[in-house]
Amino acid sequence: MKCLKFFNSNNAVFSLVLGSLLTCQQYEYHFIEEQKTWYDAQKYCKEKYTDLATVYDMTDMTRLCKSKENQQEAWIGLHNMPGIENTKWHWSLPGVEYNATEAKWCSGEPCCTFHESCVYMISPKNCRRDVPCTLRPIGFICYDEKNSSKKFHLFEEKKTWPEAQSYCRENHTDLVSGLNQLQDEKLKEEIKNTTFKYWVGLFRDNWRWSDESLFSFRHWDHSYFVNQPLEKKCAMTMLNETGRWKTDDCKKTKSFFCYDDKVILINENKTWEEALYYCRENHRDLVSITNLHQQSWVKERAKKADSPYIWLGLRYTCTLDFWFWVSDEVVSYKNWASPLLYNSNQYHQTVGDTKCESMAPNRAAAARGRQWITVLLPVFMCH
Repeated sequence: MKCLKFFNSNNAVFSLVLGSLLTCQQYEYHFIEEQKTWYDAQKYCKEKYTDLATVYDMTDMTRLCKSKENQQEAWIGLHNMPGIENTKWHWSLPGVEYNATEAKWCSGEPCCTFHESCVYMISPKNCRRDVPCTLRPIGFICYDEKNSSKKFHLFEEKKTWPEAQSYCRENHTDLVSGLNQLQDEKLKEEIKNTTFKYWVGLFRDNWRWSDESLFSFRHWDHSYFVNQPLEKKCAMTMLNETGRWKTDDCKKTKSFFCYDDKVILINENKTWEEALYYCRENHRDLVSITNLHQQSWVKERAKKADSPYIWLGLRYTCTLDFWFWVSDEVVSYKNWASPLLYNSNQYHQTVGDTKCESMAPNRAAAARGRQWITVLLPVFMCH
């Protein structure tokens, strides 16, 4: 198991623990055949596991679809909170968080009506307007994270926002999402001489996950954007090839998915070495973060901690002059708060003759997420 611990200046420590990860997943899904209302299913999952299923990305959707051969409906942990005051803006690409201070709206935007929930960008001004998601006379921009030579793809073909999102996910990665992508120099160069409207991955809704995580991934059937009955406030996945989501009356009974989180909060105060020994004696090891998905999942769990820092299983060897995960994973993914913190030894605080790595919750800048810094006594994570 992997564990994660949190320390603050008052010696109140909170720690997360990851359970057995034989499948290299930080959480496991469980299909429950028994028919229950959404609320009874939520209660069951919280008593037996962690909660109704939270879905982070298409990889998770594939896991859900493969976990049950019968093609039927099943509740997931998404539910609707009515009212314009409960709406939140999200980026379509999982792991990219919306920051209101970075929005570049056109004059008079965004509109106050919930019916205008999807966003396009006007070139060459590069400002954004919110409009109905089913508006068709608009092109779109896809982002492809696996294509190192061409990350952005512009299409003047007219599609609705959900059609454009589906095309991008099927053929690339997703609709272009986040300030870093929209301000990429190659993208700006490509669109600067165009006078066109392009869908981007920004949308708003008032749907929330049962476990209160803020993951933005949505996998709605296209009919959702045409007709949204007010009485249907709970989400279900259709266990066919795509697992598209639909809404239904929460009082209806269906099978459902629970998830079992391997990240558990522990309230103890320990040094990095003590945290390491604790995790290995009681669980598996200090937590390793090897990709954005794991970073996002751990960050959501860490929001329940009172401490500003969290120990990770990332350690520095003075002899060989490099960082390594104590669980033997390769240090390929990095999330340093500043390049200086990784490239310059003067920014690493020393514990005895060793250097230990922590992740600091950046609560003031949610769009930046929780990045890594070196500190003396933060909290820690195990797995």
